[in-house]
Amino acid sequence: MSSPIDRFLDKAGGTTVLVVGDVMVDAYLWGRVDRISPEAPVPVVQVTHRSARLGGAANVALNVRALGGRAITASVIGEDENAALLTRLFTEQDLVPDGLVRSPLRRTTVKTRVISGYQHVVRVDEEQEDDLAPSDEDLLMERIALIIRNDKPGVIVLEDYNKGVLTAKVIEGIIALAKKAGIPVAVDPKKKNFLSYRGADLFKPNLKELREGLKTDVDPKDPSSIKRAVKLLEERSGNALSMLTMSEHGVYIHGRGEEHRVPAHPRRVVDVSGAGDTVITVAALALAQGLSPFAIAQLANLAGGLVCEEVGVVPIDRNTFRAECERLGLLA
Repeated sequence: MSSPIDRFLDKAGGTTVLVVGDVMVDAYLWGRVDRISPEAPVPVVQVTHRSARLGGAANVALNVRALGGRAITASVIGEDENAALLTRLFTEQDLVPDGLVRSPLRRTTVKTRVISGYQHVVRVDEEQEDDLAPSDEDLLMERIALIIRNDKPGVIVLEDYNKGVLTAKVIEGIIALAKKAGIPVAVDPKKKNFLSYRGADLFKPNLKELREGLKTDVDPKDPSSIKRAVKLLEERSGNALSMLTMSEHGVYIHGRGEEHRVPAHPRRVVDVSGAGDTVITVAALALAQGLSPFAIAQLANLAGGLVCEEVGVVPIDRNTFRAECERLGLLA
């Protein structure tokens, strides 16, 4: 007889997830620091090798694939060399690039991290943050409508990195299409359009995003402070479920007449990059299966902690996740 976590993973394997948001290349220069530059008081990094991975919303797609699901990513990228690199990375990772709209008006986002040992030395960003032009909004929405009609995703994830793809018009249009098709929507927001996701099924801010989005203080150690902020959020956004991630303070979830606080698991935290992508992925897959708010928070909380033990932006490891769920008795 299969275990609850096996049943969750089996169903995840049969789920198509439409991921919409800001895709990017996470580039890395790996090396070592042996001296300080004679030209300025900065470290000299002796580069030993380079690598490039998919990041941003594309990392959500990687997490979906890592858990056995099928991911389709919709976004707008440039017509530049970095767009070609990003598309090649999609193909190498067996991800569907059909939802990527190329635009001469956009610049493909690249974040280059310089790493010595396990330490980030510096990060260099090449990006464009202004909203999509109306013509690009229309092209993206046409592509999304086509994917919803042809691929019938089980859940839609809106992954916002404030790079201009998820405009207010695009957000409202996607949620309207999803409601018409009966598809749940999970949101990982940022500050700029924080209150534009009205009617989403699951809204997952972290503490910083909640504070900035609502312009209010939230004390993760004070349950009443958390409840007040989440109540305010739901009054303004009308979302069905709210899941607040609070790093070492765990996760708080509210909705469907329930509220739960799930403590963080002790971890050897090396790098928090990409943890939010993993959290929203697992939460969305659980949402698609109709799991309880408590189960959604448990699974997502565990998954986010596990990827923090790795250097750089990496997706969840399915076998490690399964083993930890079994060890902790999750979903039992």
